[in-house]
Amino acid sequence: MSDHAPDPKTPKLIVVVAFDRGEDGELFTAYGPTDQQSEDRAVRIAKALAGKHIGVIAWSRDADPALGDYGPPTVLFTSGDVADME
Repeated sequence: MSDHAPDPKTPKLIVVVAFDRGEDGELFTAYGPTDQQSEDRAVRIAKALAGKHIGVIAWSRDADPALGDYGPPTVLFTSGDVADME
């Protein structure tokens, strides 16, 4: 018997964030970060926000929060100026 439960899909963290600029010229988070249920939905939301904000990014990464294990981020959509991903 296996120690691991069968899970054909690796859990993913899927996020959308939109940015605007303050009077000092610095980017600030205007929307999000919000967790999304699918990459397609994240891209749709990001595209809808793109005309309303200085910058928008949608990204995903494999994630196992129980273990604190996170893969590298993959950009799904970006528009305009966005903050650096750390």
